Amino acid sequence: MKGPTADGPADGPADGLGDRLPQFGAAAMAGLLTPAEAADALAAALLGGLDPESSPQRTIVPVPEGELLLMPAASGAYAGVKIAGVAPGNPARGLPRITGSYLLLDGPTLRPLALFDGAALTTLRTPAVSALALRHLAPAGRPLRLVLFGSGPQAYGHLEATLAVRELAEVVVVARNPEGADRLAAHARSLGPAARTGTAEAVADADLVICCTTAREPLFDGRLAGPGCTVVAVGSHEPTARETDTALVRRSAVYVESRAAALREAGDLLVPEAEGAIGPGHITGTLADLVAGRMPAGGAQSCPQLFKSVGMAWEDLAVAVALFEATGARGTT
Repeated sequence: MKGPTADGPADGPADGLGDRLPQFGAAAMAGLLTPAEAADALAAALLGGLDPESSPQRTIVPVPEGELLLMPAASGAYAGVKIAGVAPGNPARGLPRITGSYLLLDGPTLRPLALFDGAALTTLRTPAVSALALRHLAPAGRPLRLVLFGSGPQAYGHLEATLAVRELAEVVVVARNPEGADRLAAHARSLGPAARTGTAEAVADADLVICCTTAREPLFDGRLAGPGCTVVAVGSHEPTARETDTALVRRSAVYVESRAAALREAGDLLVPEAEGAIGPGHITGTLADLVAGRMPAGGAQSCPQLFKSVGMAWEDLAVAVALFEATGARGTT
């Protein structure tokens, strides 16, 4: 990650969180990076030598209305930290469930460079991670049938990120909120593929299954997923919460962002391990293995491919840097 000089952004040095610190809300961020470009930034970070296994752990602080997440990272010429709030009661108040900010810093001096909307960054980053995995795991060369669980911001982001890397023949939206499912299906149709709402049984005919929900229990019967199906699960980072069941995990080739992070936070894997259904060695490989070509292209199609993401600080940093450099700040400092 090549970066700016220590003199700060072009509009003046940022010695603190003052008026001259560039701030980017969701609307300003929307046109800076496509999902494919965000995935490219993640791949470049991995190919540049970043080691996710050494990425700092997420700090989780319980608070009365939810939890605060602190996610710092540093690599090359940049450092940064995301402070996110998870407030389960917010949707009932008409507010986002995820809130927060991302502070990007100059690496050598740790001087602030820019402040990004943390929820918008997460909405871009998480689908980009999934899209990068899908580039390597999902079937190619034909239109695919997607079953998409969820109807919130991550579901919209994952739909668009998936379309950036694969052609879709049909999208089936499965969500608890019927109105939300209808809206997302209509949005999917506006992007090209046929789309409708459905039930979890649609997994039986799916090429891709993407889970981006707040569920704490499995969303579908893992025995329904065919041997060529690719499943992406991104909804939880808690050791007791999961979106996929033991049956799917046991019969799948499993890929993660980091073995250490997955064995610390991924309930999709930790619950089956606690049941004695799998062991820690059940993980097939990592995102870095896929990007570096250390795994066969397309994975082992004799069984489902499961990519379990918990979200990591290095990913936020890589995408924040790409956003910052897309503003032209690097070239004007």
